[in-house]
Amino acid sequence: MLQILWHFLSSLFLRATCQGPTEGKEDKAKEMPPVPDPGDKGPKLLGKSQDRGTDSAERRPTILLVVGPAEHFPQKIVKAGDKDLDGQLDFEEFVHYLQDHEKKLRLVFKSLDKKNDGRIDAQEIMQSLRDLGVKISEQQAEKILKSMDKNGTMTIDWNEWRDYHLLHPVENIPEIILYWKHSTIFDVGENLTVPDEFTVEERQTGMWWRHLVAGGGAGAVSRTCTAPLDRLKVLMQVHASRSNNMCIVGGFTQMIREGGPRSLWRGNGINVLKIAPESAIKFMAYEQIKRFIGSDQEILRIHERLLAGSLAGAIAQSSIYPMEVLKTRMALRKTGQYSGMLDCAKNILSKEGMAAFYKGYIPNMLGIIPYAGIDLAVYETLKNAWLQRYAVNSADPGVFVLLACGTMSSTCGQLASYPLALVRTRMQAQASVEGAPHVTMRGLFSHILKTEGAFGLYRGLAPNFMKVIPAVSISYVVYENLKMTLGVQSR
Repeated sequence: MLQILWHFLSSLFLRATCQGPTEGKEDKAKEMPPVPDPGDKGPKLLGKSQDRGTDSAERRPTILLVVGPAEHFPQKIVKAGDKDLDGQLDFEEFVHYLQDHEKKLRLVFKSLDKKNDGRIDAQEIMQSLRDLGVKISEQQAEKILKSMDKNGTMTIDWNEWRDYHLLHPVENIPEIILYWKHSTIFDVGENLTVPDEFTVEERQTGMWWRHLVAGGGAGAVSRTCTAPLDRLKVLMQVHASRSNNMCIVGGFTQMIREGGPRSLWRGNGINVLKIAPESAIKFMAYEQIKRFIGSDQEILRIHERLLAGSLAGAIAQSSIYPMEVLKTRMALRKTGQYSGMLDCAKNILSKEGMAAFYKGYIPNMLGIIPYAGIDLAVYETLKNAWLQRYAVNSADPGVFVLLACGTMSSTCGQLASYPLALVRTRMQAQASVEGAPHVTMRGLFSHILKTEGAFGLYRGLAPNFMKVIPAVSISYVVYENLKMTLGVQSR
């Protein structure tokens, strides 16, 4: 239901800022004749020329009904009302479209009318958009009202609302939410904790799993392309110190000298394998948590997304955390140390026990909260700033703006949670470094600050940031191409 509300608010916001009130349309809407009986089989209205044998005087009012008040939207109406998918809109389909559309309009009107007084004012529009994560000024809300207000009261009643929207078709996904959804397609190989959200239609048609497959494939390609930087980051987190000031060029040279070019991708196999179970568990947990917190809304508010996303991320990370430890150990291994992932797992189990697979678990869980919170907060701030300043002719920001916002928010999230990530990695690697002390999270923090200073908590930050832009860009490009391959409809 909230999805429909979001569409009308977003489309209304766009039309109000782009066009303002349109003179003459209201008068035509008033003159529209009542919708005839659905049982009356009339001629084709849109998408096909009418029967030449039909008298032109009988056709004219019907044609004006469709094309006159909404002459810029006929193809959208055909697409929305064409139930038999023949590319044409006959009389019965058009009548059913109007009836369904009016029901949706009524639901949206009731949702907006928070005072239950039968009228919508500027404050109610502002509140409804604020609940959906978009802040607009009172002046912008008044522009929206003026575009529909016919009697100058600066409030909208049901008749004004219906007349304005009746021939504007409902899209499957609201325009602004499509462009601005911050989802897992921005895969930088870190703990992204706000999963993608799917509409009721996508769940019913099975389209959701294609989105997940496309996102997983994009993540696999992205992580593989940036794996050398990821391995360098792990090496610098564990081995770099004041006495061993490993640089980027020196780190790459050391890896190639020790194991050849193939060694740059050590640990990438397990890093790719864990995408599927992590994404699936996170998605299922996210859906269950949404129900548990009592939200039946299709689009959650920001604080609800943060809560549900963080909890889902914690559940998913807890389930696949042994794979995180394996990834770190494989990235740090020397040539010939293990024959593969299974051999590495057996070695850890026999020498260190099951508890070794959960080393660094606490800092990993603690890192989810600042990462998710700051990532989402920065993204929403940048989104709203762009909408406020530049959403004049369209709410479509373009690919580069989306990538820039995703990159900036992810970078800020990583910057905030990086010390916890470094401590987690060192705890995971303790047994693999000969002579390394086995200390607690607090003890490791104190040791790093004492021996390396605050800078020591950010070892490996440079290669970590270097991979963000290519990772986000590759994820986006691969995701879009996989969607087309899998037949996923554009969202």
